[in-house]
Amino acid sequence: MVGCGKIISVMKKENLILTISTIALGLFVGMSSLFLSLLLTFIEEEFLHFKETPLRPIVTGSPNDARLFSVFIGGIIAAVIWWILRTKVKPPVTIGKGLAGENMPAVQTILHVITQIFYVGTGGSIGRELAPREAGAMIAQKWNNLLNRVHWGHLSKDDVVLLIASAAGAGFAGVYNAPITGMFFCVEVLFKKISMRSVCVSLPMSVIAVLVSSSVRGTEPYYLVGKAKFEPKFLLIAIFISLLCGIVGALFRKSFTWAESVKPDNYHILWQLPLLSLVTGLISINFPQIMGNGRALAQFSISTTGKNLLLVLLLGAIAKYAVTVFTIRAGAFGGTLTPSVAIGAAIGAFIGIIIFPYIGMPIWQCALLGGCSLLAASQQAPLMALFMVFEVCHLNSIALIPLGMGVAISVAISRVVLRKVM
Repeated sequence: MVGCGKIISVMKKENLILTISTIALGLFVGMSSLFLSLLLTFIEEEFLHFKETPLRPIVTGSPNDARLFSVFIGGIIAAVIWWILRTKVKPPVTIGKGLAGENMPAVQTILHVITQIFYVGTGGSIGRELAPREAGAMIAQKWNNLLNRVHWGHLSKDDVVLLIASAAGAGFAGVYNAPITGMFFCVEVLFKKISMRSVCVSLPMSVIAVLVSSSVRGTEPYYLVGKAKFEPKFLLIAIFISLLCGIVGALFRKSFTWAESVKPDNYHILWQLPLLSLVTGLISINFPQIMGNGRALAQFSISTTGKNLLLVLLLGAIAKYAVTVFTIRAGAFGGTLTPSVAIGAAIGAFIGIIIFPYIGMPIWQCALLGGCSLLAASQQAPLMALFMVFEVCHLNSIALIPLGMGVAISVAISRVVLRKVM
């Protein structure tokens, strides 16, 4: 009986430490996400001379040469920093390695994270969501080290991994005001275990991070969408869009996985990344939507209504796909979630414009379904993709039906494609 009492006492203490850690990390990661969001705004204003908002996500109003030189200079500076980190200091430690127990050095990780935000802010074609996730994971590691040093208690290895994965998800949630998405990113993508314990840690942590970050940034939707309700007949179109986006999403996943595996880890980054940045800048002269993490292209696709933009949407999807993949190949670090949404939205809008004269479905719904479906396929995370689009667009619950069906179809077809090409 004494032994059982001691076990219960240890379990209660461990749960208390886990609860305190959840609250503390939610606060710290929320502040980190807020800082990175404000830093991105500052960089955009200084280099591109524009302030990104839901109504104005595209770099317009600045001279063509300003866009060109912004991303080119940004590519040179980012290349030098990443070259120094990878060859002279220590290569950045990924979240995956951090979960496996490898130390994420604070100074190197902070510099690496800030460089990602800097490059995206200057116009680099890469997602910005990796930076807050890596920052969150590093903060969780340091918090656990602090617990061990001051002898507050000892968490199990599984709980330490859960805290790191939850903090990474909370970092994403804090940037995009998407707590459910942050929770699913933890349990579906990183921790890969959906249980009462994992949800009760990851969801509150993401909620706290969102509350901290949004207290300054506000709670505006990330993408502006229409008000029309999803009608039953849309389900027929959803099948076709999700099938196509499932195939493209699988190929995109294969492409950026390849790019990640062959990116330079030596001096070649010093010419390859600036060269790709120059290409991005040249494309941005006539198509500024190519710049940044993909929000501009996605919102452009969602807002599209005219037939005269069919070719623009098609070329936009192809350009975003290629430039993002080759930006990673050239040595850049960053996410692929928002570029996936952008590519899928452009494909969905393209199809929507073609079929509009026959069934009259709102084009923005087709774009949204395309973005959600391709995101699910490229990340192989259906729940995360579904709730990310749902949360960042402030959708009605009825939207879960067509989006959920699209996600299911796209993930199923993508797995078939990935088995064929892997």
